[in-house]
Amino acid sequence: MARILRETLLQIREVLLTWGPFVLIGVAALVGAYFLLDPAPPKRVVLATGPETSAYAAFGARYEEELKRFGIQVILRPTNGSRENLRLLHDEKTDAQLAFVQGGSTESQRAQEEAAKGAPLMSLGSVFVEPLWLFYRIDKAKAIRKDGVLTQLTELRGWKVNAGARGSGAPGMLNRVLAANLMDREDVERSNLGDTEAVVALLAGQIDAMALVSAPESPIVQMLLQTPGVRLFEIQQAEAYSRRYRFMTPVVLPRGVADIPRDVPPRDVPMIASTTSLVARESTHPALVQLFVQAASRIHSGPGWIVEAGQFPTPQNTELPVAKEAERFYRTGPPLLQRYMPFWLANLVDRMWVALFSIIAILIPLSRILPPLYQFRVRSRVFRWYRQLRQIEDRHDKRRAPAAELLGELDSLESRAARIIVPLSYTDELYALRQNINLVRERVRKAT
Repeated sequence: MARILRETLLQIREVLLTWGPFVLIGVAALVGAYFLLDPAPPKRVVLATGPETSAYAAFGARYEEELKRFGIQVILRPTNGSRENLRLLHDEKTDAQLAFVQGGSTESQRAQEEAAKGAPLMSLGSVFVEPLWLFYRIDKAKAIRKDGVLTQLTELRGWKVNAGARGSGAPGMLNRVLAANLMDREDVERSNLGDTEAVVALLAGQIDAMALVSAPESPIVQMLLQTPGVRLFEIQQAEAYSRRYRFMTPVVLPRGVADIPRDVPPRDVPMIASTTSLVARESTHPALVQLFVQAASRIHSGPGWIVEAGQFPTPQNTELPVAKEAERFYRTGPPLLQRYMPFWLANLVDRMWVALFSIIAILIPLSRILPPLYQFRVRSRVFRWYRQLRQIEDRHDKRRAPAAELLGELDSLESRAARIIVPLSYTDELYALRQNINLVRERVRKAT
């Protein structure tokens, strides 16, 4: 029983010594590929949103909840809006990695200069549209028209209009539509209050109108639509503006969508809107991009006040190149493995399979030398005693030692050979050694 145990342990040792280095090479290659490819996404990511009462902030909170399920902490960074978000992404000294960016924000000369000097960016797709909401006081409008309904932006000449906070997308969009109406900066007395401050000033009569660019989900928008004495400007020439500016699109706010029982608004309101994209730095981890695009499909795919179900997210209408991971999602949906595995495991396999197959392709040819190597190691336990046997035979042939001494050495050699342990498949090598020892012994005995 002890001998069987020794033979088993010996065989296991030989296998480990033969295959061990091969396995270590494979493991080392996999570990190296893991650190090189970095398949695991970071556990913390900063998302630049917008003012605290904006739709950007509301959507940011939903992204925070979505990614929490995957163990990713989304840090929301409040900003003044789209232009500031774009500046933060370009500035590599900041930790912002993703942000909401309104269409048209990249077209200004300053934005292009920042893009040339800063970190390269990519789009994860268009996620929603942001209309230009231009709210004005009805009592001020009645001085121009008895019904208080304005139809031309030129009627705002001489008004006090809040264009939106600096760094947001509202000032740029308002400036473009006013310029299209041949209105100079002096034609309108502009201010740059934040959205909350502007609402207070509008209700107090300190300003006559206020502009903001936001999704309908914004609490301020929903509140102003139902505020007595405040009316939403109807942009009857929305189609014309969209033909002049490629990032603008005509939209319609349906009658009663804000409040059906109170019929708010009382009729369909034509508006212009820009498409907002979820933008990230090109250095953003691919797994994070995949998670954010999947979250976008859950957050933005439903019907809204001015969009139909399934209209967003989309790779269309983006001013920046679409990320490869985002293109992959829009083309084929979520990775197949994520439908059957936890995200961390599916992502690991998805990122590592190319490296894994490459390593296997290299190791398969190397594995062919292992059986001969194992055979050599086992047979060497027997063959190394042939040197001593040959030395005894040479001393006998050259008469350099007495026969009794040689016979004693042969007996000692045979005793050692009897203690050699080899796998059963190599026992014939051991018996061949013992037979050759007996042949030399017979020669020595016949010579005496």
